[in-house]
Amino acid sequence: MTEKELRAAVQGLMPRAKQDLAELVSYKSVYDARQFPIEECEKAAQWVANAFAAEGLTDVGLHETSDGSKAVVARRPGPPGAPHVLLYCHYDVQPPLDEKAWRTPVWQLTEKDGRWYGRGAADCKGNIVMHLTALRALRQIGGDDFPVGITLVAEGSEEQGAGGLEDFVPGHADLLRADTILVCDCGNFAVGVPTFTETLRGNVNVVVTIETLAGEMHSGMFGGAAPDALAALIHVLATLRDKDGNTTVSGLSNDQKWDGVQYPEDQFRADAGVLDGVDLLGSGTVADMLWARPALTVLGIDAPKVVGSAAAIQPRAAARINLRIPPGTDPQQALKALTAHLESNTPWNAKVTVEKEATGAPFRSATGGPARTAMEAAFEASYGRPATTQGQGGSIPLCNVFADTYPDAEIMLMGVEEPKCLIHAPNESVDPTEIEHMALAEALFLASYRRTT
Repeated sequence: MTEKELRAAVQGLMPRAKQDLAELVSYKSVYDARQFPIEECEKAAQWVANAFAAEGLTDVGLHETSDGSKAVVARRPGPPGAPHVLLYCHYDVQPPLDEKAWRTPVWQLTEKDGRWYGRGAADCKGNIVMHLTALRALRQIGGDDFPVGITLVAEGSEEQGAGGLEDFVPGHADLLRADTILVCDCGNFAVGVPTFTETLRGNVNVVVTIETLAGEMHSGMFGGAAPDALAALIHVLATLRDKDGNTTVSGLSNDQKWDGVQYPEDQFRADAGVLDGVDLLGSGTVADMLWARPALTVLGIDAPKVVGSAAAIQPRAAARINLRIPPGTDPQQALKALTAHLESNTPWNAKVTVEKEATGAPFRSATGGPARTAMEAAFEASYGRPATTQGQGGSIPLCNVFADTYPDAEIMLMGVEEPKCLIHAPNESVDPTEIEHMALAEALFLASYRRTT
């Protein structure tokens, strides 16, 4: 199996990759029955199972997890003595948010300016198609037998953080056991720049609720003395950042430094769509703020909308808060610190409750090892340039579960997602050249990894 043969095979498979992605994007697979029918997730799961079964994987099954979602697992043993590789992805997606903000149909893959748009096109259905394309290229050149053992696991509730697969893995350790685990829910520093993600921030999600009155009261008759729950909430939230935008949760360090490749400020401004004249947050470098320090975001607030609001003092207000924590920070300690900060900074003896939604530990992957060496060579062959490294502000709690369950396995984080994909936001898209290059890199890795062990 030569690089030239695999490259030609992957190129020839790209029209099929587009067709596959169009089918996957059409499923509204948001694992939240309050927003979309769960049947959409079940259809997507069955599509994934059928697709990988058609490419030679056996022992294909849909396994129910503790949160009710279905994990697709498909396996095929390799030749005697060959290593085994686990390919991870997820088929559930984020909700579309404001559909009016989309420039293309949310659930219809649409090509525009050379990119493919649609919810999940990158995160993470693009990675599913990448895996499929790599396996198809290998079969096209080498026949039905793969050079290594392969297990595919596709999660069904990753975006909701419900922990279904995290609970599933330890109890099914033999089913998913592998020498190398490719967690393909990350991506490159930029289009055309092959990248290993080496660190992930963990997360702490809470909902803080403040109550002050038995009910709404007229602001003209009672305003000035009656405690306003919304004003109290605004006060609390304001204590979570300083004037420079640094996260200031009492008890958490916020001066850590990122010692790896830096993220140029002008590139970040372009990637993030920062408006002209608006300052970036924090007293550190962009890389410090993104990958090395805690970062707090207010995800949502329960309060009256401007249109339809009345001249009334609010008796209750709530906010959903997301705290990202860097490697070295324990999520339970961070939860305790955040809770104490919210409670101690609530004014006027207002009633405050802090409800934990979820926590996830940070992660740092090991470097070195035969799989990493083989993947570095595959990246360079596919992209024509050496790979770089980065951290990621997001969290994938499953990585720590994999590390604990399979302490001897090499874990590598990679994928088709890059800043222009706008994952989790309106107008999500994927650059098809990333699917092509990543599929080729994965195929080259799977073909060469056997020779390095």
